[in-house]
Amino acid sequence: MNYYTKTDVTFDSAGVKIAGHLYTPDGVVSGPRPAIVVGHPGTGVKEQTAGLYAKRLAEQGFVTLTFDAAYQGESGGVPRGLEDPAHRVEDFKAAVSFLSVQGEVDPDRIGALGICASGGYVIPATVTDHRIKAVATVSAADISRQFRNGSDDKQDPAIFQGMLDAAAAARTLEARGEGIGTFPIFPETEDQARAFGQHAFEGWEYYCTDRAQHPRSAKAFTWNSIDRIAYFDAFRFIDLIAPRPLLMIVGNQAVTSWMTTEAFANAQEPKELFWINGATHVDLYDRDEYVTPAVSKLAEFFLTNLTAPGTV
Repeated sequence: MNYYTKTDVTFDSAGVKIAGHLYTPDGVVSGPRPAIVVGHPGTGVKEQTAGLYAKRLAEQGFVTLTFDAAYQGESGGVPRGLEDPAHRVEDFKAAVSFLSVQGEVDPDRIGALGICASGGYVIPATVTDHRIKAVATVSAADISRQFRNGSDDKQDPAIFQGMLDAAAAARTLEARGEGIGTFPIFPETEDQARAFGQHAFEGWEYYCTDRAQHPRSAKAFTWNSIDRIAYFDAFRFIDLIAPRPLLMIVGNQAVTSWMTTEAFANAQEPKELFWINGATHVDLYDRDEYVTPAVSKLAEFFLTNLTAPGTV
């Protein structure tokens, strides 16, 4: 049984039409509700983990909004499969703008949640948009560091330099009229995925099998995403979120946890780091034994920090 109503919505993000799902809790309340923008992982779509968290938080009484990134999913924009960090940050701000004019939403009680790569994008969005009164991340990842250093921070730097070479070559080919070059994000088979390690296998299993695959989730990025990703620095100004509250949730078995702990160390109070014992990075996408405590903590955090108009 659902305890919310889901509505298909659209809004503009820097000239791109964004497709979203708005979840409104059932029941009568005396006034506008607090609301949370939920961003999806890199390659994901709103129907996957972001939708799961949005539904679960709507059941806790929050209006929630999840959406497909520009150039991906049901959202507009060409070339398809472009991962542009600057636009991903803009998408969050555009989502806040959309929520702020909805009659059922209190514009002074809007929070934001980013999962995986969106856990990186939501930080600069919050730094520069004071309408976001509280911010949380789950399995946060700086997509630039992941490409440059690998998920475990041990990747040979030459690998990313080679990707930049390929991106440059692709731009030249595009200028010659040969189209936008793309590269696959995931291995083709389970054996290939396992050969890249547990983290790569879990990502492949989530996105490429019946566990959670979706026909609109990205299976390839454009090569001209790479030079946009290269200089992005998700957590550079995380200290400027204060005095607004920050919650970072991460699994203690996540190979990417170093990104969260480094970011958290540079953040200012009020802040909280919450570990989910036994969980890997991808476990927190959909494994109920890990999602349930994460949602409980998120609901507590947002309830506490989105309680009254003017929360700073």
